[in-house]
Amino acid sequence: MKRIIKGSEPPDLLKYRLTKGATYADYRPKEPLKKSLLIEQGYICCFCMQRISESNMEIAHWEPIDVNPARQLDYKNHLASCAGNRGSRLALQHCNARQGNTMLTINPADPVRNCEDYIKYRSNGDIYSDDENVQKDLTDTLNLNMESDTLNLNMQTLKANRRNALNTVIEELNKLFPNKNWSKTEIAKKISDWSRKNINGQYPEYCQFVTYILSKRL
Repeated sequence: MKRIIKGSEPPDLLKYRLTKGATYADYRPKEPLKKSLLIEQGYICCFCMQRISESNMEIAHWEPIDVNPARQLDYKNHLASCAGNRGSRLALQHCNARQGNTMLTINPADPVRNCEDYIKYRSNGDIYSDDENVQKDLTDTLNLNMESDTLNLNMQTLKANRRNALNTVIEELNKLFPNKNWSKTEIAKKISDWSRKNINGQYPEYCQFVTYILSKRL
């Protein structure tokens, strides 16, 4: 999970929200809203950080509509999430599909409480928190440590994806330093590269995981 800095809401969302009886379900078209969310998030899921686009994303509500209908059209309550294996059995669902109507403790778009200060990772791909409420968000509500499915080996697994992203960087560093004594200068450069958007406005997938692990080598 990477911190999200919310920008200005799309003008058409503001205009529609001021309409009497406006609801999220009736708000059309949603493409401008999707585009705005993708741009500010660097085209990665607000929860698991996998690559998303207008065609495969969902608009998540940090406060679910059924919990707080008053915020259903509040742009600060909107996040771009992956589909999270929606339609699969519960054990394989994650992110927005898994959250449902459960309230989260952690909010990646909170302007005061930086989610990155509460989330940690292990090199094996585990995501965790020392805060028990945040830990429940990560592992139970969002299922961000979703593992492989022996019944469907092609099913996406979040822990494996994070490990693969890290292994790519490790291989690059080992090519530069065959003795595996990586220079702190090169590590810092990798962290910088993985912390910023590319020319297409995209963050690398699983960027916060990779930078967290690399920072332990400085």
